[in-house]
Amino acid sequence: MSATTTPVLFSDLGRRAAPPTIARLMTVAIETPELLSLAAGFTDNRTLPAGEVADVARSLAAGSSDPEYLQYGTNQGRQGLRRVLGERLRSTEPAYSAEQLAERMIVTNGSQQALYLAAQVLCNPGDIVLVDRPSYFVFLEVLLGLGIQARSLPTHADGSLDATKLGEMLDAMKARGEADRIRAVYFVSYFSNPSARSLSAQEKAGIADALQRRGLTVPVIEDAAYRDLYFQAPHNAPSVLSMEEWGPFPKLYLSTLTKPFATGLKVGYGVCTHPELLKKLLHVKGHHDFGSANFNQAVLEKVIADGGFERQLKRIRPMYAAKMEALHASLEAAGLERAGWRWNRPDGGLYLWLEAPSDVDTRLDSRFCKECLEAGVVYVPGDLCFGDEAPTHFVRLSFGVLEPNDLAEAGRRFGSVAARFR
Repeated sequence: MSATTTPVLFSDLGRRAAPPTIARLMTVAIETPELLSLAAGFTDNRTLPAGEVADVARSLAAGSSDPEYLQYGTNQGRQGLRRVLGERLRSTEPAYSAEQLAERMIVTNGSQQALYLAAQVLCNPGDIVLVDRPSYFVFLEVLLGLGIQARSLPTHADGSLDATKLGEMLDAMKARGEADRIRAVYFVSYFSNPSARSLSAQEKAGIADALQRRGLTVPVIEDAAYRDLYFQAPHNAPSVLSMEEWGPFPKLYLSTLTKPFATGLKVGYGVCTHPELLKKLLHVKGHHDFGSANFNQAVLEKVIADGGFERQLKRIRPMYAAKMEALHASLEAAGLERAGWRWNRPDGGLYLWLEAPSDVDTRLDSRFCKECLEAGVVYVPGDLCFGDEAPTHFVRLSFGVLEPNDLAEAGRRFGSVAARFR
């Protein structure tokens, strides 16, 4: 049978749809074994808890004559998983009881689905979401695909929030008649993807104050996907759930069990303080899948309840710290600083955020990027990580998946290309 050539009339959403950059980078990494990938945020295969998952699966199979964990689950998420997550989250969120956190929780197919749901129920095409600078580029692509504009929160030269300029930006938006199109504010608050920065309590309070002074008590989406992935000590700033400054705002706090435990299980969760917003998120999620994978949730429920989740975190934290040091040392040895590149050593997360000299173009189709691919190394171009006014001389490097020896070689390859662009 020959392929049809009849044109398809797509919706506005269908016409905007484009292949996600992250999928392209992941495909390149998987299909080119000799390429050393510092791009996609994979975790280390050696650290994946295969034994723990196998033990839990056997325990589930042996423990009951009713294999309900293989049946459909509920749209909001497995009650037992929400309960243990609420108990765990209670230690950092004293404003709520464990029961209140569980009641306000939604379990999703990774935290990425929760981000998509939030964008769908809060925004129409042409609306505006305020985002951190730089920001999670996959969410920026979600906004773009839905026809939503991303506007970056202004920062100082060191990357910290500039509250004064934020106030001026909001005033200018009011004067242009744009402020009523602001539907939400979004930021990655702990060991951020891509910058590895953590927002201080003062920075978070500054955002809330600037918005509230102008009557913009819009929903806040705090992405805490990397909160548990610290190397030595947790970042001590509270989340928006427990900050008095964010009290009047509808709050959606998102996290995940994907990055800190097992990426392939794809279970994320969110806590939503606004009943009507939670209801709408659940309504749309019901149209997506009417419930995330119940078996995966059952595995994670038991893992958390039995202490396996905390044991896994204790295993991976020093390993990721060592990986970060291996890549950092390799970049230093390759002479990147002498070539004018700048970066900070993070205290957690999976990324190094590099600033090249301003005349080095690092975009996806740039000569620099092509020469890196020819040298056998790939990265995430930093311009993808800005909602607007994107600079073209930043790079995100992920140290999650490669072994320390491979990270050293990847850093050497990257540095050899950078040296040619002095």
